[in-house]
Amino acid sequence: MRPGRAQASLLNGLVRELPCGLLDRCILDGDGGKLAKDRLRDRVKQRGVLITLEGIDGTGKTTQARRLATYLRQRGYAVALTREPGGTPLGERIRAVLLAGRPAQVSPLAELLLMYAARAEHLEQVIQPALARGEIVVSDRFNDASLAYQGYGRRLSPGVVSALDRLVCRSTQPDLTILLDLDPHTSLRRAESRGKRRHGHGGRFEAEGLQFQRRVRSGYLAIARRNPRRVRVVKAGRTVAEVQAEIRRIVDEFLAGVGQRAGIRRR
Repeated sequence: MRPGRAQASLLNGLVRELPCGLLDRCILDGDGGKLAKDRLRDRVKQRGVLITLEGIDGTGKTTQARRLATYLRQRGYAVALTREPGGTPLGERIRAVLLAGRPAQVSPLAELLLMYAARAEHLEQVIQPALARGEIVVSDRFNDASLAYQGYGRRLSPGVVSALDRLVCRSTQPDLTILLDLDPHTSLRRAESRGKRRHGHGGRFEAEGLQFQRRVRSGYLAIARRNPRRVRVVKAGRTVAEVQAEIRRIVDEFLAGVGQRAGIRRR
């Protein structure tokens, strides 16, 4: 048995030990009828919505997430702005490990497991409580990043990522994802410039080079093709204001459709 299949088999064995009602949803399911049933069931358990911003490094996710959160608060919504990896004290320590140093210092599988360790804490301490309070959670990255970066970028088996996601995230999945898309050459140049301004050097993922970023972008676009209703692709090569205007339009349309039904709380 190939290593990827063995790892996926082991993780699936762990997942099967969970109560069967928790295993209905995974990030590879697409937008079929099963997804609709999961969403209907989950609305009974949570009142808020989870909006994620994704994309390769240098696409401006952090800036856009902050601006979106500010806009939603101005509209009167209760908003929790967070990020991955991070969002909790443990998550921030894991972030420091993952984003510093040379690429070879952490193996792909160890990197994936650290990401999900941070995500498990993030879900329990930040995301799920905010959703239960009826807030809009805006997260700078979430679980799509693991499939794109560790699955496509690091070439880990998608089955391994999927099994781990079912174990950790269970039914808590993004309601809407904004995928900021940009040519990898441009995004890498932006990310390297940002890293040098902040730290005097580029980050660990930027150090992987152009081909790695191309694989990650390919992964993100594949996720978008499989989930066209949830994932909205926004071209990130424009001005910050132009990108934000499109994001606001998408989010406004989304909230108009689900706001009352989801019971989103106003401040």
